Amino acid sequence: MESVFLLWHVHRFRDSDDEDEKLIGVYRIRSDAEAAILRVREKPGFSGQPEGFQISEYPLNKDHWTEGFVEA
Repeated sequence: MESVFLLWHVHRFRDSDDEDEKLIGVYRIRSDAEAAILRVREKPGFSGQPEGFQISEYPLNKDHWTEGFVEA
């Protein structure tokens, strides 16, 4: 099955449980996502939390959210 790799940065705020997620990009191969980390890791915001980078593999042509949701 074909997959793509999503590169996220999750910023956790000090003294809080809040976090801010940013989708940096979607890549065909993991090494391209890893190269993107090298390109952006020194930029403002990212450089303060270098541990915030996450690469997630997502299979194509598959439902990923199947449970529905509750409206607020």
